[in-house]
Amino acid sequence: MFDLHRLRLLRELKHRGTLAAVASALSYAPSSVSQQLSQLEAEVGVPLLEPAGRRVRLTAQAEILVAHTEAVLERLERAEAEIATSLSDLTGTLRIASFQTAALALVPTALGLLRDLHPQLRVHVTHMEPERSLPALLARDFDLVLAEEYPGNPNPRSSELEQEDLLDDPLHLALPEPADSPDTDSPTAALRSLHGHPWVVEPEGTAARHWAMALCRNAGFEPDVRFETTDLLLHLRLVEQKHAAAFLPDLVWYGHSPTVALRQLPRGQRARRISTVVRRGRSRHPAVLACRDALLRAVALHSGRAQGGTALELISRGAARSRRPR
Repeated sequence: MFDLHRLRLLRELKHRGTLAAVASALSYAPSSVSQQLSQLEAEVGVPLLEPAGRRVRLTAQAEILVAHTEAVLERLERAEAEIATSLSDLTGTLRIASFQTAALALVPTALGLLRDLHPQLRVHVTHMEPERSLPALLARDFDLVLAEEYPGNPNPRSSELEQEDLLDDPLHLALPEPADSPDTDSPTAALRSLHGHPWVVEPEGTAARHWAMALCRNAGFEPDVRFETTDLLLHLRLVEQKHAAAFLPDLVWYGHSPTVALRQLPRGQRARRISTVVRRGRSRHPAVLACRDALLRAVALHSGRAQGGTALELISRGAARSRRPR
């Protein structure tokens, strides 16, 4: 029988890419990781790694082993969930990764709900963009990730992950004052009127940047990008100070009134989808269920502040509408 610990090291290598990254993540010496994988090769009886420049890559036989290891680990996560469900008190640690606006607008409220309902549950939150947090979720650095998808830019869907919708967050064109485009202009015309104005967008390689550039190009111009940051509060401040135009989501205001002039975007581009993502086999863990429920309630409370509705009404409506597994 193959050693599960060594199989996990092989799996980590697939997800992290280098022996050094595996060693760093698991607090091992690189030589120890290499030795363990050499012993696994001896157990299996075939080469598992082959040179790829200065790095190594998995052989076809190693990929087979990793696929079976994933299935074993999924089953173990289900066992962990069943054991946790059988206990009267929810304990342990739940590791969450969230992008900025959700971390500011929703996570603190959810943490308060979790603290009141499950005081023995320790929650660890890391601010991380989905481009990094989703691979880290696969590598078991986190238990739950808050992710965002922009219109026409879905995240890569791994069969090893399970995604559940949380809310659709409206997106707007944020105008520096004075606006050159009258309110009666179409969304595309309002967007096109800012073709010569400086813009603030997220960095290259992010889904938000790809979406923003495509939106401007579809309107017939190349945006003059002067500022690049994942910090949407800085986006907002630059618009407020008339330094740049931007695309801003509703969560930036945490349910308060907008502080800049906003225009509607073209149809099909008016909301990003926010979801919670977990590894397959972990969705029934009581800590994950409690966290997802707390986040749904936080969404309802946020919506109640923004729309003037009652929290209880919005909680019940939001739970029915938003819990759509994908």
